Amino acid sequence: MRILGIDMGSKRIGVAVSDELGITAHAVTTIKRKNKKEDLAAVCALIEEYGVQEVVIGFPKHLDGRPSEEASSYVAFGEKIHEMTGIPVSYWDERLTTIEAERALLEADVRRRRRKQVIDRVAACLILENYLDWRSKQGGAQG
Repeated sequence: MRILGIDMGSKRIGVAVSDELGITAHAVTTIKRKNKKEDLAAVCALIEEYGVQEVVIGFPKHLDGRPSEEASSYVAFGEKIHEMTGIPVSYWDERLTTIEAERALLEADVRRRRRKQVIDRVAACLILENYLDWRSKQGGAQG
């Protein structure tokens, strides 16, 4: 079962996909945001291309655990994906994933310009990896 991971941003959407067994995550692409309709179409095209059966969207929270200001728009985006595809959409705490992605890219000595191009998909990969790890500990149950 393939799962699509999404790191939403105001300018870009990072995308990662799991392998068919739902064990590992791979960074796929970064979608440059245009408008809600085109953004949804781009995500739905990837869902179809990869045969995705579930979507996980990074859920923005403040460090104290409260949902951030963007959280409701991320949920609305996820609901629209579900409405358009019929597949389940889950949300995963994305706190610090962009910082973690930046740190990993710095350690890999990726140049600043290149980091900017790939950081969103790396963050999506981290969100998906964390979700897959949690799932495996739950025996594959959804949450």
